[in-house]
Amino acid sequence: MHSATGLLEDAVALWRSSDFTFPDSARRFTCDEQAAREAELELFLQRVEAEAARLPRVRSERDSTRQRITAAFVRLAQSGLGLESRHLELLLDGGFSGIGTSLAREARRFDPRVGVNDILQACRNAWTACGLQVLLGRPMRVTPSIFAYSMLYPYSDNYLDDPGITCDEKAGFNRRFGGRLAGNQIDPLNAREEAIWHLVDRIESEYPRASNPQVFDSLVAIHQAQSESLRLARRGAPAGGVDVLKLSFAKGGTSVLADGYLAAATLTADQARFIYLWGVLLQLGDDLQDVRQDSSDGILTLFSQDAGREPLDVVTNRAFHFGARVMGLLEQVGSDGSATLKELIRRSSRSFLIRCASEAGDLYTQEYLARLEAYSPFRFSYLNRQRKRFARRQGLFARLFEAFLSAEDDEPAFPLLPNALMPKF
Repeated sequence: MHSATGLLEDAVALWRSSDFTFPDSARRFTCDEQAAREAELELFLQRVEAEAARLPRVRSERDSTRQRITAAFVRLAQSGLGLESRHLELLLDGGFSGIGTSLAREARRFDPRVGVNDILQACRNAWTACGLQVLLGRPMRVTPSIFAYSMLYPYSDNYLDDPGITCDEKAGFNRRFGGRLAGNQIDPLNAREEAIWHLVDRIESEYPRASNPQVFDSLVAIHQAQSESLRLARRGAPAGGVDVLKLSFAKGGTSVLADGYLAAATLTADQARFIYLWGVLLQLGDDLQDVRQDSSDGILTLFSQDAGREPLDVVTNRAFHFGARVMGLLEQVGSDGSATLKELIRRSSRSFLIRCASEAGDLYTQEYLARLEAYSPFRFSYLNRQRKRFARRQGLFARLFEAFLSAEDDEPAFPLLPNALMPKF
């Protein structure tokens, strides 16, 4: 495996050399254009809410519901988001939507009790890994190892977040989990560990350790980075007490680098560099999205360490410029058939940061927000109202998704769309 230490140092150097002026090279939207797109989004949300209010019970009803939601999304995508048929082909049908459905059904076969939130968390990783399959010239599908890796962290995160488990028990689990990833034969202590060990078995069944050491080195690297990142959870600790930049970057970079090795087994130096940096960029987006919660919980990130003390304008500018430089490397790694996916990745890398900034509006200067809003297809006030609307109906949407999890395997994919590659609604 390409040195995780070297990739981390490269990411840190790229960040520190990134500009911190306002990034104004993207397309701007007029107020009228934003209003027109909001009207399209409103129609789409109304349709989904109407479908969620009458849950389908049989196959014919599921087929009709799926067709209506898909038609509504196609209209939104074309009129509200400016997507073309080739983008929709990749997102719907057998593309990313099919990946989400395939993983969800396999998750329920693996564990009938697994919750929708855990499935959606796993889907996000699977979408990233399967996107890398396309970039690296491989067929898009949920392989045994991609399924297993995508499910590992909902299971382990839930264990580590359980308030009923002591710190010593969690530390012991972390050591045993790391040992199992390294190839040691360790007996599971409970049903949770047994499930996690079975997931590691699936990776070993696809990638025998003796001939694929880089795959398992990458899994050990993400586990070490996750363990080290626990040092960020220090309520009231001074930011200088831990290296926030390196700990955050290592967690994001190693996570997606493992996706890359599970997607292709081997990577060139250019591929490994882009994939690691993309992971860092996704981590920056996650940290900006979670800045309020992280600040409340005492978790240090590049954003939460400044939140409330000084505006986030400068650090967010740097994140935009860092992202643009990462996207500039995309041409070096993609296969001939991945041009459409590259467009979606480039779009999302910027739009995701814009949306996350809109959620944390009071942590910026008003002048900065007004300037940034011109690059969003939707006004920030509208996006914030829709987030609150979605939160109120989250249970309704979850029940709609549940209605499709018991569907037969030959049914078309439910239009579940990748939130790492396009706007989340």
